[in-house]
Amino acid sequence: VQLQASGGGLVQAGGSLRLSCVASVGIFSINTMGWYRQAPGQQRDLVAQISSGGAANYADSVKGRFTISRDNAKNTVFLQMNSLKPEDTAVYYCKVVTRQYSIVAWGKGTLVTVSS
Repeated sequence: VQLQASGGGLVQAGGSLRLSCVASVGIFSINTMGWYRQAPGQQRDLVAQISSGGAANYADSVKGRFTISRDNAKNTVFLQMNSLKPEDTAVYYCKVVTRQYSIVAWGKGTLVTVSS
């Protein structure tokens, strides 16, 4: 299982970015897909995750600003980030869990920097 994330970059506070993550899963199918983030010196925390049926949950800090979605046919998960704040600055990682054997895979991360 391999993941490739993209879409990070530098944006001013109040701006928007959209992250994408494509999963190559071979013979497996995907259960949950999600995004985590890790700021310098901090632990990696859940931002949002979405089930195969489309049920999503979010960290309180991003509710109302971020939206997670997925394209099951393309094994892709998206994170639309609006009204970005400097405290959203972090490396964002995508994560998938397969249906079979609950294999957990992480992408390499994409840096999001929000300037004030």
